[in-house]
Amino acid sequence: MSNKPTFTSAAEAEAAFYEALARSDLDAMMAVWSEDEEVVCVHPDNPRLVGLASVRESWRQLFTGKVKLSVRTSHRVVTATMQLEVHSVIEHIAVEGEKRLQPPMVATNVYMRGALGWRLVMHHASAAPENPHAARPDAPRIVH
Repeated sequence: MSNKPTFTSAAEAEAAFYEALARSDLDAMMAVWSEDEEVVCVHPDNPRLVGLASVRESWRQLFTGKVKLSVRTSHRVVTATMQLEVHSVIEHIAVEGEKRLQPPMVATNVYMRGALGWRLVMHHASAAPENPHAARPDAPRIVH
């Protein structure tokens, strides 16, 4: 029996993901992730990590750095089925103690619904291109 929280929606799991990130809380972060060994995480400018052990270690290293991040998301685009949701967001990151804002990141978060609710199976974040039109809500959405 798992004592992980049950997320009743992908949006609830995503909120828990960003809250855990802001608190540098490894246990809360890993509670959001699926227990499937095929989970994938790509941090900005880093290689693809596959498997729970690698994903956990990457977050442990990030949180050990004592850097507190505040992340606000915007421009969410959701693609959903009954069992799977893909969220594409822009992450606006502030580092505690720094006056200047970090460049925005683009992130894709993939959630899968299982017996114990919604869980994160993939997080991929990278630097957003320097395109002044990318953050406009009325900018065209290009799919390739």
